[in-house]
Amino acid sequence: MKTKLWNRLSFRLIISISVILICILSVYTYILINNLDEYITNNSFKHAYNISEVIKKSTRYSMLLNRREDVHQIINTIGTEEGVRGIRIYNKQGTIIFSTDSTEVNKQVDLTAEACIVCHNASVPLNIISTQDKMRIFSTQNNKRILGLINPIYNEEDCSSANCHAHPPKIQFLGVLDVMVSLNELDLMKAETTRTTIINSAIITIVTAVACGVFIVFLVNMPMRKLSKGIEELGKGNLDYRIPVDSNDELGKMAKRFNEMSSKLNAAYNEIKDWSGTLNEKVNEKTEELKNIYSQVNQIEKLASLGKLSATVAHELNNPLEGILTYSKLISKKLKLSNGNGDVTSVIKYLDLISEETARCGRIVKDLLLFSHKGEEKLVKENLISVIDKSITIIDHHLEMYGHSLVKEYENDEYIILCDPQKIHQAFIALFMNAIEAMHNPGKITIKVNKENNFLAVRIKDEGTGISHKDLPQIFEPFFSTKESAQGTGLGLAVTYGIITGHGGKIFVEETSDKGTTFKIELPLNL
Repeated sequence: MKTKLWNRLSFRLIISISVILICILSVYTYILINNLDEYITNNSFKHAYNISEVIKKSTRYSMLLNRREDVHQIINTIGTEEGVRGIRIYNKQGTIIFSTDSTEVNKQVDLTAEACIVCHNASVPLNIISTQDKMRIFSTQNNKRILGLINPIYNEEDCSSANCHAHPPKIQFLGVLDVMVSLNELDLMKAETTRTTIINSAIITIVTAVACGVFIVFLVNMPMRKLSKGIEELGKGNLDYRIPVDSNDELGKMAKRFNEMSSKLNAAYNEIKDWSGTLNEKVNEKTEELKNIYSQVNQIEKLASLGKLSATVAHELNNPLEGILTYSKLISKKLKLSNGNGDVTSVIKYLDLISEETARCGRIVKDLLLFSHKGEEKLVKENLISVIDKSITIIDHHLEMYGHSLVKEYENDEYIILCDPQKIHQAFIALFMNAIEAMHNPGKITIKVNKENNFLAVRIKDEGTGISHKDLPQIFEPFFSTKESAQGTGLGLAVTYGIITGHGGKIFVEETSDKGTTFKIELPLNL
């Protein structure tokens, strides 16, 4: 609750104004009290000085006639006045010769005391002593302040020529008149004034704070709440909300601008909403147009691919067909010339060549059919190790024929994957045959199978002559082959690539050099 109250601007503004007022009134009270204290002190000094002058003038004649009893009577009479606490007359030796307190007469005072040292300081003549030094303020036993004033008694011409007790003319001062007046009433007045000032300052502070609070609540806080409510509603998405405006001040202008902004936002939102609906329709229309265009482009690409494929197939089939045609003509010519008595050996040789070329045409057509076949995959859970071993069994006789050895490095004996076993079997046969044909001398083929994260990694490494860097980007393209034209169709790796990627896997050349090539296959595990 305290935190929420402090977070309010009106509360902080009221507190700030109150603190400023308290500081200003405190300084004002301090200055006022100091001035009052100075004023009271000055008035007390003047009062005491006036009393001392009255005493000096009243006793002058009696002093000249040496009527000590008259002087004593005058001092006692004046000493009874209200506020006068005592009167003394000291001679130059510090002896009290007259006093309102008879017990003090003829007593010697300490000339080094605070009240006497100012007159008996040899370094400062009495006639230049400041008013502040002539005055002293001290407290009685009951903590009431007394102001004491010393007034020098000069050796005037009448005093030095009097017959009774003439003083030498060279003496400048005859003694000191000490008048003491009470400051009790003035202190009470000062205390009352201070208390009244503090009370008035507190009342002014409270009244000002309350007035400011009322002013802030009605003229600032309430309009700010309306603005805050409007912003909150706008944040919630209520763009129809309007702040009630009933003033022309800054906050009223702000509310009007807010309402204008809210109206514009609402209009913009509705426009965007309408445009969004229209946009969906336009997007749907453009999507249909793009589909039609895509279908046309796809058809064009198919036709282009078909043309390229037709040209490639025609080129690939043309060579063996030309051989078949040539050797067929040779056989026909020889048979016509021999009349049944010719050399059968050459005819058999030509027939063997025709058979090989015909088989080559069959292989081209078969690989082409496999490459172009895009039927639905029949995926089942199968142990990949079993598929690999079955493929190895098929190519065993090729290994023996070329004198190659095969090494198996299986991390486990069972890895279950979701696949079409026949196609995976076909892919591995193609890779194994590729490895066998890449080695011109007896060598070793290494098959390594292990798990890598969520994939099953199969590496097939041969010890052939490797693949040149310029051929690497094209090895998975259809009809690309580095073998002699009579030995391959260029579709083996392309078919393998299609099978592996169709199973969500990857196939790439991990390493190749003049010491051999490593193909790596990654297939997703059935977790």
